[in-house]
Amino acid sequence: MNKPVSFNVKSQSNYLSTEQIEELGTKIEAIRREIMDSLNEKDAQYIYKIRDFVRYSEIASRGMLMFAGWLPPVWLVGTGLLGISKIVENMELGHNVMHGQFDWLNDPSLNGANYDWDTMATGDDWKYTHNYIHHTYTNIIGMDHDVGYGLLRVSEAQTWEPRFLLNIPLAAQLMLFFEWYVGLQNLHIEDVIIYKTKTWREVWNDAGKFRMKMKRQVLKDYVFFPLIAGPNAIPVFTGNVVANVIRSLWASAVIFNGHFTEDTENFEMDNTDNETRAEWYLRQIRGSSNFSGTEWLHILSGNLSHQIEHHLFPDMPANRYAEAAPKIKALCAEYGIHYNEASFMKQFASVWVRLAKNSLPNDWKTELKNQVGSTKQRLQSKVLSWF
Repeated sequence: MNKPVSFNVKSQSNYLSTEQIEELGTKIEAIRREIMDSLNEKDAQYIYKIRDFVRYSEIASRGMLMFAGWLPPVWLVGTGLLGISKIVENMELGHNVMHGQFDWLNDPSLNGANYDWDTMATGDDWKYTHNYIHHTYTNIIGMDHDVGYGLLRVSEAQTWEPRFLLNIPLAAQLMLFFEWYVGLQNLHIEDVIIYKTKTWREVWNDAGKFRMKMKRQVLKDYVFFPLIAGPNAIPVFTGNVVANVIRSLWASAVIFNGHFTEDTENFEMDNTDNETRAEWYLRQIRGSSNFSGTEWLHILSGNLSHQIEHHLFPDMPANRYAEAAPKIKALCAEYGIHYNEASFMKQFASVWVRLAKNSLPNDWKTELKNQVGSTKQRLQSKVLSWF
């Protein structure tokens, strides 16, 4: 289902009328309003608990690495805990706070405009590429840079290039260095290396904020903490490296599962100026996918396990997505819309199937399919002739 579709009123859905789409939008908005009007102290306590977990888990993990990191079991526990701390800080704290989900608390430390997370991407760059570009033009080819990140081919609508034969290894290394790719995303490095529409000087001039953030992150994790660890500098250094890789692998897997599964749809650039809010809602549902799991899986994913609900309600506190999900799922059933949900591993497997399919040219895949079908028919005919 990864062929793009236009998202204007007529082609947004082949089965819903304009009136039905607007009716759906009204019902989705009612769900949003009901939950947003019920935000209370429990939601405040939730995010404060998350923030406390991040703080104390980082202190504990760095303490283990600095004072006893030379012991393999301690190094493993300390590194793993630091990786989890970084994951929760990025996914459930930073990502959601920078969406403005907790601005209503009037707490400067949890204000979306002020918060800057522990990763290579600057808050300003990320909020532009993600909060604005991605959430406005979700899955629209040529407008949403998250469709492949300028590196992968995830839709037949993307022009095939020979480099996409390496879709699988390119995706693997994107996962490994995801923190760096997200930090560099707003610079569009592919325009320099591949398309030659930008110069390195332009990239350098545009990268001022990123260079400062990168310097801060590198000095913190790879210079400051190893230096103050003294004789345990090497365990601390390697622990930080591995913890950051753990975070990158997990964060990218969560993002892939929410956007690149086989049943998520992509869209063409068409009628963006005239798209109604209801049509935008419908596009979010069709262009997203959820995965099921335990409470901790939801927390570690920043509740992006409910990616459909996040795309519908990006400013809603993510801990409330579990409440919205069954209501959205029921609406989808009512209107005959596919609600893309499966286990984490099933969604993750489908991502790699999609990447493999899109690594090949469209016409080559069609020809191969025809040849396979023809061969199958010949074999069936031959078998029948034996009887």
